[in-house]
Amino acid sequence: MLTKGDDFPLHQSAEPIAFAGTDRNFYDRYFFNGYAPDGSVFFAAAMGFYPQLGIVDAAFCVLIDGVQHNLRASRRSAGERLDLAVGPITIRIDEPLERLTLTVVANDGPLTGELCFTARHFPIEEPRFTRRNGTRLFMDYTRMTQNGYWSGWLAADGQRIEFGADWAGTRDRSWGIRPVGAAEPQPPPQGNFHQFFWLWTPCNFADRSLFFHSNDDGEGSAWNRRAVLVSGNGAERHFADPAFAAEWQPGTRRLTGLTADFDGSTRLTLAPSGPLFAMSGLGYTHPVWGHGFDHGELEVAHDSLSEAERAWGNPLAMHVQALVRAELNDGDRTDVGIGVLEQLFVGPHAPTGLTGLMDPAA
Repeated sequence: MLTKGDDFPLHQSAEPIAFAGTDRNFYDRYFFNGYAPDGSVFFAAAMGFYPQLGIVDAAFCVLIDGVQHNLRASRRSAGERLDLAVGPITIRIDEPLERLTLTVVANDGPLTGELCFTARHFPIEEPRFTRRNGTRLFMDYTRMTQNGYWSGWLAADGQRIEFGADWAGTRDRSWGIRPVGAAEPQPPPQGNFHQFFWLWTPCNFADRSLFFHSNDDGEGSAWNRRAVLVSGNGAERHFADPAFAAEWQPGTRRLTGLTADFDGSTRLTLAPSGPLFAMSGLGYTHPVWGHGFDHGELEVAHDSLSEAERAWGNPLAMHVQALVRAELNDGDRTDVGIGVLEQLFVGPHAPTGLTGLMDPAA
């Protein structure tokens, strides 16, 4: 059950806002991405609250001319959950579940902007993610996701870019339990991160949105998988167990293509069409700027990643999003659009041929 309150970082458990609880690893997070229609610019942003750790952090990244610029900030929260500003990065909720504004004010780095997200549809609620490592709860969270259009501008390294009417993207809100902050002193005997297979594919078409994701175990059995097709009038079609096939770039764990068959007559085909974005820019798997780390009262930092630094083999580029050309065949209808193929593959995955911890695909 989603309500307007679910757009605010006030959750206490993996349940929607109507329910509450506490856990050291509880988090409450915003995520955004967006892109120019020709793929020449890709940007992403995030803000995460960690109430039991007393930390809130944020990041804003822009990928342009082959370089990914990263701005990150962290501060202590003193328990305040409604202060949506971390250093130069601020989120404003203009109309819950419909319109939000992201502002990046001038700082000593190369990124600034004022970006407004307007939703195309009511957010979908993904199936609850619950996963244990032995007896230890590893993940337990809820996420809502929606596509939308961007207006406003951003500036990167002195280059100001005004958004056109067809700049699209995706945003999500998730809350619940994930490993955050400093590592626990006694992890499970098998470790926290020995196998993780993750696909996420939000796609924008002219009058429809498509979402497909899959979390699989090492044998290829999905412990969380769903596809949702949202029409222009907001109607949702849910597909509980789609099948998919992966095409690998030789010598890597990166995809050169993905096809998903939802019900025998609805099929999605994705082909990468632009440079790869490293999710470490937003803190994911980053050794210094990981989510919930304590950097003191306030710390702001920035760096960049070249195309070579985002190549396979760099741990900072293990978790990526790829801009893709998306083709949706739905009965007699075919739609072509643009989307994102997020990829994080650790450990084995029998159906796609992955073996070892990080052995590349054949």
